[in-house]
Amino acid sequence: MDTNSKGGHIDEIVAFRRLLHSEPELSFEEAQTSARVEERLVSAGLAVERQRTGHGLCAVVEGAHPGPTLGFRADMDALPILETNEVPHASKNRGVMHACGHDVHTSIGVGLAEQLVRERENLHGRVKFIFQPEEEAAAPAGKAIGAEAMALEGAVDDVDAILALHVLPRLQVGRFGVSERAVWAASDVFDITIKGSSAHGATPHQGRDAIRAACALADALYGLPGRETDANTACVLSIGQLHAGTAHNIIADRATISGILRTIDDPTRDLMLNAINRITKGVSAAYGAEAEIDIRLGAKAVHNDPSLREQVLSSLRSNGAEVDTVPSQMGAEDFSAFSSRVPGCYLYLGVGNIERGIVHDIHTPRFDVDEQCIGYAMSHIGKTLVDLGKHLKGATR
Repeated sequence: MDTNSKGGHIDEIVAFRRLLHSEPELSFEEAQTSARVEERLVSAGLAVERQRTGHGLCAVVEGAHPGPTLGFRADMDALPILETNEVPHASKNRGVMHACGHDVHTSIGVGLAEQLVRERENLHGRVKFIFQPEEEAAAPAGKAIGAEAMALEGAVDDVDAILALHVLPRLQVGRFGVSERAVWAASDVFDITIKGSSAHGATPHQGRDAIRAACALADALYGLPGRETDANTACVLSIGQLHAGTAHNIIADRATISGILRTIDDPTRDLMLNAINRITKGVSAAYGAEAEIDIRLGAKAVHNDPSLREQVLSSLRSNGAEVDTVPSQMGAEDFSAFSSRVPGCYLYLGVGNIERGIVHDIHTPRFDVDEQCIGYAMSHIGKTLVDLGKHLKGATR
């Protein structure tokens, strides 16, 4: 294999992706993946800075000319899913799978870093590659993980603008996607405990029925989007768990409700969080019960910086890339920890291929990608990083 040619290098990165795919690691366990990434970066002549509190890595490619510092984020963790694809590089770790394409993101990041090392003479400024763990995990109360942990350690303190991409199966290979502004929603979770008092099922008037209060509360919470919020503003509230009771003939004295809130702007997020508190207290009191509310704030919404988005689109299209507009997603992504600190642009990478049956969505056992997406991304994102180095508006470094 001629790894010095562009085609040879792409083949090598595809092989690297298959290696990562075959040995996936869950959030907080990405030690081997991180070590493999570090080995390649060091072999390319790059100094690697390890995250102090996790398995994250940063490496900087210095260009031959003055210019801005650009960032590129690639996430590394896998999911607790049993893969059912029958391919030679299927997961060897039973019950763990790269079902969200982070093996692809990481491989593209490594490939871009190696590619730009070879093309330093064309590069203005610097490109900082950030390999991030724990994107799939929910942060324990009071603890920063994933992108937020790396940001707190200064990962983007020296960065002028940052890019990231994510595989998108419904987008065909050979295309990029980009959202107008809001890309991913803010992600918050809530747990509510309703406290009543128990009684015999035959004498419910002697107790305070926690189930009745919980059902009324669930109905009231579902009514908040579109009543508390503008119907034109995206907002999702879903209840995933409602638990209560110990026997068929005992009035439950306790019930718990757990759910999620997804919003795409801070005013709506604040309004809904306040409404959840207000409605919970009011409905509980109406049924003679008390309520405890635990709301845990997750990742903020991801928004594309308008100016950076236009510059990225201009570069991609001028270099022959096909770009589609993708609606905002109500899923969540912790890239916001970076893009809320510095201008960011989040791209989707087409990986689907209907003719080859590559159509299954992320987070499913049969998710797969058309690996031609890797060379396509390396070519076009590489050119975009070079273009931004020359022309980034507001560059200061």
